[in-house]
Amino acid sequence: MRTRWLPALVLALAATAAVAADGPPAGGHYVLVSHAADSDVWWNTVRNAIQQAGEDYGVQVDYRNPPDGDLADMARLLEVAAARNYDGVAFDIADVDVLSRPAARIAAKGIPIVTINSGTPQESARLGAIMHIGQPEYAAGKAAGERARAAGVRSFVCVNHYATNAASFQRCRGFADALGVDARSSMIDSGVDPVVVRSKTSAYLRKHPGTQAVLALGPTSAEPALQALRRMNLAGKVYFCTFDLSPAIIAGIRSGEVAFAIDQQPYLQGYMAIAALAIAHERHTHDPAAIVAALKANPKFQARLKAYGLNPIYDSHGVSTGPSFVTRDNVDVVARYAGQFR
Repeated sequence: MRTRWLPALVLALAATAAVAADGPPAGGHYVLVSHAADSDVWWNTVRNAIQQAGEDYGVQVDYRNPPDGDLADMARLLEVAAARNYDGVAFDIADVDVLSRPAARIAAKGIPIVTINSGTPQESARLGAIMHIGQPEYAAGKAAGERARAAGVRSFVCVNHYATNAASFQRCRGFADALGVDARSSMIDSGVDPVVVRSKTSAYLRKHPGTQAVLALGPTSAEPALQALRRMNLAGKVYFCTFDLSPAIIAGIRSGEVAFAIDQQPYLQGYMAIAALAIAHERHTHDPAAIVAALKANPKFQARLKAYGLNPIYDSHGVSTGPSFVTRDNVDVVARYAGQFR
């Protein structure tokens, strides 16, 4: 039986991201659990968002994650969330099969669930969630691929830094389908080590010199992959695009080395998950339509949307947060909050 996760789990439970005054506020106590390793800075925007949601709704919010990104440890964190009897639990569906058992324990206790980020509305419903808040990953990948195809791209490599996450492959597959090529033969399982990502990207491009485009799935793979192109004198020559934002990606868009970034507006995923759970708790409802109506009517939430230039898309299953495309035309507007609230 593995025990290496215990120290990290104990530390995670000891540390709190509470955003309220001393003692649990009347609005309840909530937790968001992600699959992300500590090194994945993209999730900082989500953490900022749940803090602001806690402030706006007067609730206490914790953030939990497996420090090394181990999905088994994420499942254990959800087991702990069930045992602690939070008033609501949010998490991303990194792997529906791995997370189904702890999700069932949370649901069996009558604790409201909202899923975010990875996953689909159908998987969310299977896990007993009220709603799903995230980007439809296959559709986002396909929309990105259609943009690339319109620019003349017919071949690509997908630099997949999180190959165990089904949503990552959906991004690659959507892009590949738009180009009419095979996704698996056009994909690198790069891992998260930047040196390895850079090395594997360079090796693929040397072996396949006719590759016209590189698709990265987030800053973890985008930044070292872009470094590989620069070292090979291919930056700005090979069509480069990525999911998600970081200061380095923003700089790449401005320089013309990055054609575009697919922005899934992670702030919305964090903020709206906690807001939805707080509304569900306060109003004793699991009706997505009623929760969305309350969100739309909240002046503090509307002020956040306006301040950060965010645009949620509401539907009967929850909220789509993307895809939104960041190009040279709109990068200056987005750059002001990149890495914080965008």
